[in-house]
Amino acid sequence: MYVIKETVPDRLALTGLYDAVGWSPYTAEPDRLLAAVGRSSYLRTAWHDGQLVGLCRALSDGFIVCYLLDLLVHPDHQRRGLGKRLLQTCLDDHADVRQLLLMTDDRPEQLALYRSAGLKSLRALEVHPLNVFLRIQGVDLR
Repeated sequence: MYVIKETVPDRLALTGLYDAVGWSPYTAEPDRLLAAVGRSSYLRTAWHDGQLVGLCRALSDGFIVCYLLDLLVHPDHQRRGLGKRLLQTCLDDHADVRQLLLMTDDRPEQLALYRSAGLKSLRALEVHPLNVFLRIQGVDLR
């Protein structure tokens, strides 16, 4: 059974989860990661037997835009519906927000999760084509 909370985890729990899913660039500077998570306007954490096993966080003005930043589930707890539950909670809590955005890897299981929640990829837009511009420090985006 998973317990969903709105609390910021401690540094050890947080870095453990991010490392477990392979997001080690985030854990290279654990104080920055903890500060970033703490400044999220939306945060839900999932706990199992006192262990942090999932997290969903976003930045939102509550009216026009919500940017879903991170959705993570520890590998030992994936494929059990926890990611979908965290995502759906975020979507429900932002149901009245006009734009919900997220950027994700091109892995089939991630794309399937977001599509199953009714989100659309920019690649699939034909009627209203959009562009996204971004910069990631230290990453060559060619």
